[in-house]
Amino acid sequence: MNDGENNGAADFIREIVERDIANGKHGGRVHTRFPPEPNGYLHIGHAKAICTDFGIAEEYGGLCNLRFDDTNPVKEDVEYVESIMRDIRWLGYDWDDRLYFASDYFQQMYDHAEELIMKGVAYVCDLSPEEVRQYRGTLTEPGRNSPYRDRSVEENLDLFRRMRSGEFPDGSRTLRARIDMSSPNMNMRDPAIYRILRKSHHRTGDEWCIYPMYDYAHCLEDSIEGITHSFCSIEFEDHRPLYDWFLDQLGVFHPQQIEFARLNLTYTVMSKRKLAMLVERDIVSGWDDPRMPTLSGLRRRGVPPEAIRDFVDRIGLAKRDSTVDMALLDYCIRDELNRRCVRLMGVLDPLKVTIENYSAGSSEELEFINNPEDPSAGTRMVPFSRELYIERDDFQEVPHRKFKRLAPGREVRLRYAYFVKCVDVIKDGNGDVRELVCTYDPETRGGNAPDGRKVSGTIHWVSAMHAVPATVRFYERLFTVENPLGEEDLTATINEDSLSVIEGCMLEPASGDFEVGVPVQFERKGYFCKDPDGSAEEPVWNRTVPLRDTWKKILRQEGK
Repeated sequence: MNDGENNGAADFIREIVERDIANGKHGGRVHTRFPPEPNGYLHIGHAKAICTDFGIAEEYGGLCNLRFDDTNPVKEDVEYVESIMRDIRWLGYDWDDRLYFASDYFQQMYDHAEELIMKGVAYVCDLSPEEVRQYRGTLTEPGRNSPYRDRSVEENLDLFRRMRSGEFPDGSRTLRARIDMSSPNMNMRDPAIYRILRKSHHRTGDEWCIYPMYDYAHCLEDSIEGITHSFCSIEFEDHRPLYDWFLDQLGVFHPQQIEFARLNLTYTVMSKRKLAMLVERDIVSGWDDPRMPTLSGLRRRGVPPEAIRDFVDRIGLAKRDSTVDMALLDYCIRDELNRRCVRLMGVLDPLKVTIENYSAGSSEELEFINNPEDPSAGTRMVPFSRELYIERDDFQEVPHRKFKRLAPGREVRLRYAYFVKCVDVIKDGNGDVRELVCTYDPETRGGNAPDGRKVSGTIHWVSAMHAVPATVRFYERLFTVENPLGEEDLTATINEDSLSVIEGCMLEPASGDFEVGVPVQFERKGYFCKDPDGSAEEPVWNRTVPLRDTWKKILRQEGK
């Protein structure tokens, strides 16, 4: 857990918002925004920001905009815009009619840049990117003024307009803010405001050949939209003085930037650049690979949005960065699925069982409870017949002392069905067990004996004549170390066993009733959902999360 967990108590951000409302700041308005850059798919770290931006606005009767910070056409794409909108809606939020883009304000941003030039606080610089780095200084040494810093207002205005008209080559000039090259805050050492970039934009096409820098554009977008509280992750804390400087110099509406700790999870990475690298190198199948921490990947794995919102609520909001154990996310997923999921029977490593005293060709239907945690889920009928499949590891020819399932001469309960006893073991030419022959007690229908006798264990099963063949994919952690970014070579930490594919699984027929993405519990095996890769004839199921709960074990160890 991080130090921001508050179990529903007011966190520091809500305290600020409540104080502002009480003091009548901004007329008591609360207006937030979620401002993603459309250069990749959203991951679970963004879910924390989404829940904060939309959630707090909703909680205090305010508004939240969705605004795309599309100031870098080199990396942006309509695909990312569409995926982001899909993910936000999936999480349960909506921006109504408040969809905006930074590109909506390009002309206003340009006009404001000319204002800064005319005020004498912005200048056109001819230094190359490498020279800018050399002049910038270090954390312990001040920077040096650009030799172009003292150009006249007239010259700067002329050069900037010529930049706008496309007269100069890419990268040859930038517009920079004239602030303080000796500032201890590196962000205040004459940062760039505009760069020359001949790249077609996904919304404005080739209208512009200069584009604003993020730090300059972001604060103006907030100001133009009348945002009252601009929430962002803690790495932008050092950028806040620059955010304030631009707004103060221009004398425009001034939102308040408030930073909170970003979400870090064990055994994963939260960098869109690193995630893009995994996609580009085909280490994963795409942004929606179920091993990815992207919202589309989690959704494809069958994770419900309610579980993610619960997870975000549990970790809370804090000022200090920390890392959350992946086991807590699994706990939230499992907790939500346990309440809502229908239980099905699926045999993933089938071993055939023939019940010799059951009539050949006959079958019957037995009543199963869909979810013992939710009586309103009702029941379903499951077919039973002479030939069944059970899990191979539910049988041992020579059982060890603590083994409680099927063995020669031993009687066990078939889930909601009958007591069966193994009377013969059939092997192939290699001596491997190929089939079991059992008898059943017809008096034990429903799984209970009238004479009160007990059995050593209960196992699940599937009727062979009604079974639905399926492929099942098991997903494990994508990385083998808790902090992959702490290693010299990220790719060396990739878990080669993060994906296992099991073919020839047998599921009960009710599995065909579930749509892609709808999670169910395979009894004793975990939670699964259909993958879009499959078909009705050849379904593919992804494991969402196992049944085993490591988070409760962690809490017990910590005495909580």
